[in-house]
Amino acid sequence: MSLRERITTEMKAAMREKNSARVSTLRLINAAIKDQDIAARGKGESEGVGEADVLAILGKMVKQRQESARAYEEGGRLELAEKEREEIVILEEFLPRQLSDEEVAKAIADAIASTGAESIRDMGKVMGALKSKYTGQMDFGSVGPKVRDMLG
Repeated sequence: MSLRERITTEMKAAMREKNSARVSTLRLINAAIKDQDIAARGKGESEGVGEADVLAILGKMVKQRQESARAYEEGGRLELAEKEREEIVILEEFLPRQLSDEEVAKAIADAIASTGAESIRDMGKVMGALKSKYTGQMDFGSVGPKVRDMLG
């Protein structure tokens, strides 16, 4: 079952259970995917977005909610921060397991070896290899500095 099908199935189940918070989060996911499908069709891709793109969308949505929750907490709006955290839990159900620090380090070392990267100028190749293989499994914002350290 593809990720899209799983999301749709979960949404139908949440509707039957009358779980409005879950339904609304799953609808947001579907809307974000449809937006990307429309953008892809504009570029001539009739299929819409693939599985890796859906994972990237989910990762971006998690990151947005983490930032919002932090901002709400700083502003003293704890009930809104809690709502964001609940959405994060639902979003993360559809993402693959996050890699540990050791697994991330090994993945970076493997990517450097497989791309033949030798200097900081090859960082794009390494990041591309990591993104193609580990989308949704690591935070690429924190991986960049680690790659730089290993290449530098």
